[in-house]
Amino acid sequence: MSDDNHNLPPNAETPPDDDHDHAQVVSIERAESLLKTGQIDYLHGATLWGSNYSALVTVQDDELKATAVYKPQRGERPLWDFPDGTLCYRETLAYTVSKVLDCYLVPPTVLRQGPHGLGSVQLFIEHNPEINYFNLGDSFMPQLQRFAVFDYLVNNTDRKGGHLLLDGHSKLWGIDHGLTFHALPKLRTVIWEFAGDTVADDLLEAVNQVGEQLENPETELRKQVNEWLRPAEITAMQQRIRHLLETKCYPIPGPGPNHPWPPV
Repeated sequence: MSDDNHNLPPNAETPPDDDHDHAQVVSIERAESLLKTGQIDYLHGATLWGSNYSALVTVQDDELKATAVYKPQRGERPLWDFPDGTLCYRETLAYTVSKVLDCYLVPPTVLRQGPHGLGSVQLFIEHNPEINYFNLGDSFMPQLQRFAVFDYLVNNTDRKGGHLLLDGHSKLWGIDHGLTFHALPKLRTVIWEFAGDTVADDLLEAVNQVGEQLENPETELRKQVNEWLRPAEITAMQQRIRHLLETKCYPIPGPGPNHPWPPV
């Protein structure tokens, strides 16, 4: 399903002591490797609102450096409906689901130790901050359909319009997935224009792949959910997958709040 050849827009440079610094296009796999093992050198600044403390950081190894968003576990604000200290796990798990869907909707994200302890580290996507869901044209509908399915699978409670970033190659990336995988139906999203429509066969096949990997104890996905989610949350995810495969339709709004606030 992926249409980006598993490459990322430029957000990687040769180390600063190189005589020819320049941005590079790197593969998803190379970005993951950098985020997992590179040295986190510098905190650029912090964002103190929302459910997470987050900071822009530089991650560097012998060949590359890149900007990333670091969300330490101990910077998470307590929430009444999510277990304390689990948002960084959910951020990382959402990326794994995106990988299994072969959509790569979420920027490369890893769980690792950083300057303020364990946290999620996600590649920063260079984007135009003036563009969000509310001013996207019809040409983005196929990408938005993937997000509609993805958000249902991970039970995203906070798909704001500003959580979709448009890179320089017209690809959308989704960020801020800490509030996901709850056991209760909590889908809150701005993307409801496909509600009740039929999901394309290739996207349903990708959903089926997620279901199969979730049942296989040897997969990265299953190992992560076993470690990071409660049993009821795993069961609820399996039920959402089965429901989508049986109905073959995009989710429709249910009881309770269905839109995030603020919407952007």
